[in-house]
Amino acid sequence: MGAAAPAAEALRLPGLLSAEELIRSADYLVRSQEPDGALPWFPGGHTDVWDHVECAMALTVTGTAVPAHAEAARRAYRWLERTRLPDGGWPAKFRQGRAVTGLREANHAAYPAVGLFHHLLTTGDTGFAARMWPVVDSGLEFVLALRGEHGEILWARDEDGSAGDHALLTVCASVHHALRCGAALGARLGHDRPEWTAAADTLAVLINEHEDLFADRARFSMDWFYPVLGGAVRGVAAKERVQDRWDRFVVAGLGVRCVSDQPWVTAAESSELVLALAAMGEHETAVRILRDVQHLRDADDGVYWTGYQFAEQVRWPVERSTWTSAAVILAVDALTRTTEGSRVFLHTWDDAPRP
Repeated sequence: MGAAAPAAEALRLPGLLSAEELIRSADYLVRSQEPDGALPWFPGGHTDVWDHVECAMALTVTGTAVPAHAEAARRAYRWLERTRLPDGGWPAKFRQGRAVTGLREANHAAYPAVGLFHHLLTTGDTGFAARMWPVVDSGLEFVLALRGEHGEILWARDEDGSAGDHALLTVCASVHHALRCGAALGARLGHDRPEWTAAADTLAVLINEHEDLFADRARFSMDWFYPVLGGAVRGVAAKERVQDRWDRFVVAGLGVRCVSDQPWVTAAESSELVLALAAMGEHETAVRILRDVQHLRDADDGVYWTGYQFAEQVRWPVERSTWTSAAVILAVDALTRTTEGSRVFLHTWDDAPRP
C-alpha cells in the first residue's frame, strides 16, 4: 500500500490532490480496520454502521487500483452480515467487536443499500452483490417499519423495541437516498421493490414541502445540504436551498461549519457539501470548498483531522476520524467521475452500464 498504481492515476484532482495522496489517505482506513472487518472512527475507537459504510465506499474507490483496499472493503461489508440483528437493524455503537447499546438507528440500517449499490457499480461484482442482498433487504424493511403517520421515518428503535418519537430531516434524506439505491440494486439482481420507490417518493414530497414535520435541527449544516446530497431536492429548488443558507455555514478559506452558531469547520461536512454541489453541476464551487479544507490534511501521512475551531485556532476534536478521509475520497471521485460508483452521489445511475 501507499504507492499509486497506474490504474489509479485517473483518481486525482489536478492542482489539489494526486492519486498517490488519496491512496495514502485510504491507507489510514486499512490500518484502522479491526480484525473482524469493522472500520472504527479511529484506531481503538467505536464503530457505527453509517460511518463504517462510508469508509467501505472510499476503500472500494481506491480498491480499483490497490487490491488490499478492495479486500478491506469486502471485509467491511461482510462484517455487516455478521453483526446485523434479526430485525434487520444494527446496534448504534460497537466497541472492539461488541455492541454497547441496543438502540438501532434508521439511517444506520438504511445506508448499506447505498454502499452495496456503490460497490456493484464500481466493481461490477454481481456475485458479491447477490450475497449481500439480504443485508440490504432486511435493513430497508427495518427502516420502513419505522414509518410515521405521514410516511416520515422515525429516527430509531429503542432497546425496548419502541420507536422514536420524532423524525430528523438529515436521517430521512439519507433514507430517501438509500431506498432509491436499494430499489436500483434490487432491479439489477432481479428483486423488484416498488414499495421502496413509493416510500422514497413520499419522503421526497415531505422533504420538499413539509420541512416543518421534522425536528428542528436547522443549526446543523447537514440539515441544509443533505436533502440535496440524498437526491430529494434537485434542480432549481436545490440551487435555491444551497444559496439561501450559504453564508450561514460556509467560512471562506476554511470550509463548512458543522453548526451555524459555533466557530468550527469540519472536513467531512465540507466534503459532503462538495458531493451535493457535484450533483448540482456546480463543479468550480465544489472544488473551491474542497481546496479550502485542505488545511486539515496532515502532511505527514495524508490523514485528515476532523475539524478546526477557528476562534481558538486549534484542531478540534483532537482526532483523525476515518470517515473524514473517506468523505474527501468520495468527493474527489464524484468531481472527477473516475468510478461508476460516483453515480450514486450524482444520481445518474440509470445512465450507467449494467454489469
